[in-house]
Amino acid sequence: MAGGGGTEAFPDLGEHCQNPDCKLLDFLPFTCDGCKLVFCLEHRSYKSHNCPKSDQGSRTVSICETCSLAIETTGFDEEGIKSLLEKHERSGNCDPNKKKKPICPVKRCREVLTFANNLTCKDCGVKFCLKHRFPTDHVCNKKTITTAGTSSRWNERFMEALSLRNEKGCGRGSSVSSRSPPSVRSF
Repeated sequence: MAGGGGTEAFPDLGEHCQNPDCKLLDFLPFTCDGCKLVFCLEHRSYKSHNCPKSDQGSRTVSICETCSLAIETTGFDEEGIKSLLEKHERSGNCDPNKKKKPICPVKRCREVLTFANNLTCKDCGVKFCLKHRFPTDHVCNKKTITTAGTSSRWNERFMEALSLRNEKGCGRGSSVSSRSPPSVRSF
């Protein structure tokens, strides 16, 4: 058989796993982006084939000890990282007061906001924890206008219908002559 894999009938089809203990003929092989060798499904991860270049293309970050800002240091050696941190300290952006982590602005909520546990409200533009991410879960000032105002009108009509349903037993067989504002409150 010639080449790296295949069968006698189809010599260009598939390749053998380059793990010395495997050598499986795989018709859908994986090429490692670190060492550029071909592996089967079982040996495709860096760890399973002990890839010597597994950190190639990885990003590295250093944390400023003064303000806790993350600074990307990919591709820099020890001296380069030191100079980047010194440059950051001299830039004026390094403020020890920034070291305090932001918390959710909802009253009595002490959730620290990280990159993974916060969302920005579409209506008021403020960052909240996941528990208070919806406008009904926080006191929303609605500084921005939703697209054509349709969403807020729909919410108002829904809340009104919900309050009428609770007051009149689903509103069956009774007509409502005066339209009162919804009695549902959110905090």
